[in-house]
Amino acid sequence: MSRPTTQKPTTAAPTPAPTPPPARHRPALDWRVRFGVLSLIWGFSFLLIKVGTQGFAPFQVTFGRLLFGTAVLAAALVVKRERLPRSIRTWGHLTVAALLLNALPFSLFAYAELTIPSTLAGICNATSPLWGMALSLVALSEDRPTRVRVAGLGLGFIGVLTVLGAWQGFHGLDATGTVLALLASLSYPIGWIYVRRTLAGSSHSHLSLSGAQLLLATLQLAVVTPLFTGIPDDLPLGPLLAIVALGALGTGFAMLLQYGLVAETGPTTAQMVTYFIPVIATIAGVTLLGETLTWSTPIGAVVVLAGAALTQAGPRHRRTEPRT
Repeated sequence: MSRPTTQKPTTAAPTPAPTPPPARHRPALDWRVRFGVLSLIWGFSFLLIKVGTQGFAPFQVTFGRLLFGTAVLAAALVVKRERLPRSIRTWGHLTVAALLLNALPFSLFAYAELTIPSTLAGICNATSPLWGMALSLVALSEDRPTRVRVAGLGLGFIGVLTVLGAWQGFHGLDATGTVLALLASLSYPIGWIYVRRTLAGSSHSHLSLSGAQLLLATLQLAVVTPLFTGIPDDLPLGPLLAIVALGALGTGFAMLLQYGLVAETGPTTAQMVTYFIPVIATIAGVTLLGETLTWSTPIGAVVVLAGAALTQAGPRHRRTEPRT
């Protein structure tokens, strides 16, 4: 604030014209269009994982995904002239975040899709808000349970049992693959609770933190992959292109879209993309991969999404949003 002056000018001077406020930058595409694009990208990610595992080992699929995703964010950092974090403490927390939010769930989904359809993997991913609700009641004191949210939690897990055909004794279901997909979905809220507790209020931009996080996840897979897989004998074009698209679009570009939506519309609206992912994953898997569905799969998916929506009801608190 400028200091006031008590001395009046001796001669009248023309009043300067008011300076117009700086024009606010408006994105070239409406947020609804970007929301739809993000839903499509993440919905098709499960199809791309399935195609990638047809030519490469799961760890190789994950490593390629992270490598191309990191390249996209690195390019964005250069364009925006932003730097990676310098604090050793921040890098330490980001190492844990990279494991829980990227390296671990990406690898688990890749291994899961060796034995389960991409449609089921996409539906398992929709349980992430349910896991997050259950965990936040224990780990985050500001998240208080309400009857509606607890009911949503129960309804969501009834939906999971419906998808899995529990009344049939899970007949025809690969238990290992399904458990891996559910563990991948559980890893996301654990990671975001950790980030919320350790990196909330960081002075670094989302782009800087995300770029560092993906870089660390890529390094983690660069160490792990050679221990469990050998050099591929060949590079089949279809699976290779699927991995490139999965990394560049499904990881790097999608993260840029997500954070732009959060900044423009807020986390509540941006997180609604979660409810479209299993729908798109199911349509893509059935129409493009020829995967079959029983009646319990779409019905259970609807119940899961309804339960997940109810867990978000009630007073809102500022949240950091997860990514596929």
